[in-house]
Amino acid sequence: MDRRCPAARPGCPRLPGRPAHRHPAAPHAATVRRLLQRLDGDALDAAIGAYLQARTPPPQRSEPPPKPALRAVAVDGKTVRGSRTATTTAIQLLAAMDHHGVVLAQRQIASKSNEIPSFQPLLDTIDLNDTVLTGDALHTQHRHGAYLRKRGAHYLAIVKKNHPGLYAQVRRLPWADIPLDHHTRDRAHHRDEIRRLKIAAFLHLDCPGARQAIQVVRPRHELSTRKLTIERVYLITSLDVFDATPAQLAAWIRGHWGIENLLHHVRDRTFREDDSKVRTGTLPRTMASLRNLAISVFRQNDETNIAAALRRTSRDYHRPLSALGLT
Repeated sequence: MDRRCPAARPGCPRLPGRPAHRHPAAPHAATVRRLLQRLDGDALDAAIGAYLQARTPPPQRSEPPPKPALRAVAVDGKTVRGSRTATTTAIQLLAAMDHHGVVLAQRQIASKSNEIPSFQPLLDTIDLNDTVLTGDALHTQHRHGAYLRKRGAHYLAIVKKNHPGLYAQVRRLPWADIPLDHHTRDRAHHRDEIRRLKIAAFLHLDCPGARQAIQVVRPRHELSTRKLTIERVYLITSLDVFDATPAQLAAWIRGHWGIENLLHHVRDRTFREDDSKVRTGTLPRTMASLRNLAISVFRQNDETNIAAALRRTSRDYHRPLSALGLT
């Protein structure tokens, strides 16, 4: 096959050392695969996180701003199930994502460990000033609370029975005598759900910097089965009454689970991450990092349907380059 291009074609791409009349050869798929499976996962995630944070436009604020706006960041882990082999367990990744769907950092959890030791190294690469961290009950730890307050961040942490003393302290507050602070009602996914939020200021909670305790009561009515369930969730936060309104607290509590819908669900369903059988070297983590990059860039470009955005981008090779700001 003659790979020569017309001699007079303007702008013909050229690689150094190659004749001007020949197209540059694209790397073979095996070459790209070998490169990706040898990448340093921590270095790649750090580079992606720095790029996405630098790419985020500064928030629009009135002049002069009364106080810095708080940014909400969720921390949660995910198992890449397809990376499991006969001799090794599936890799686990801990990610920090803002509540708009942009991944700020990711870290691989050591084998035979859990998310707790990876929490602080994950957040060391992020500017946490004027940030409120949301996490599940696993990360309601004294060390995490002290670390966040030292970094200038606030926390909004779920309290469950894995901390029996703190759970009993919060649960036994006189919630029946505390007035309702916020109330919402939604009907979606064949269910009717009500959320009632109460807040109690508290100076002696057994957690560093804790200022308020929160009770969320969620009656849920399944429209198809007529089944009624009531769930009570308790939380603590280092935010005081002047830092956030009850409506903001309710939005952050609900927004934490956006990391499941905006990130983990998209990687599983749109990118079919758990069906991937790549297991060589660091390739499973590298591919997860590249999926995070694609999802985050689309979110920053105000795309809400990642599957539709991928289809549109794939039709023209100029579009991914434009999305990344390379053209």
